[in-house]
Amino acid sequence: MFTITDLEQLQAEHPEWQMELVDGNIVVMGPSDYESEEIGAELIRLLGNWVRPRKLGRVTGSSAGFILPVLETENGKEAGSEQRNLRAPDVSFVRADRLKKSQRDFVELVPDLMVEIKSKSDRIKPLVEKIQLFLELGTTVGILIDPDKLTLTVYRLNAEPIVLQNNDKLTLPELLPGWELTVSELWPPVFE
Repeated sequence: MFTITDLEQLQAEHPEWQMELVDGNIVVMGPSDYESEEIGAELIRLLGNWVRPRKLGRVTGSSAGFILPVLETENGKEAGSEQRNLRAPDVSFVRADRLKKSQRDFVELVPDLMVEIKSKSDRIKPLVEKIQLFLELGTTVGILIDPDKLTLTVYRLNAEPIVLQNNDKLTLPELLPGWELTVSELWPPVFE
């Protein structure tokens, strides 16, 4: 049973490793394939270009760790702080009123928007389960980007997922009023 303190110590010894703490286990994440990372970078750029000038909040990439709140256990008791999970979505957005100043540490909150991008070696089910966990803990919108199928699936708590394709427009009025993204803008260009 590892703790966040254990993870921090291991991270200090191996700063090049990207890790999450999931149910007491330290999970070392492999590097993303190039295409998945390029999609994530493009989404971060497009979100950041909208969010930053309007001072709406903060956009981060896959290395930003979130210490998640604990869901109540079956007997109604919460697990101790040493049993908390630390997870890192591929892209995150936190509203300004929830994180007024950046921290030089992991943050103890869930992002308002979290995005997972399926890499070549990922399976869909664990990614959807991660998104569902974040939604149950308070995330407003979760998104799964699947470069293999060229789809973007939008998840909200207690709602059917919405699958968007190339010419569809993603809007997030509850978080980013006025912002929109044509899904095809995310796919890496082909240079001749």
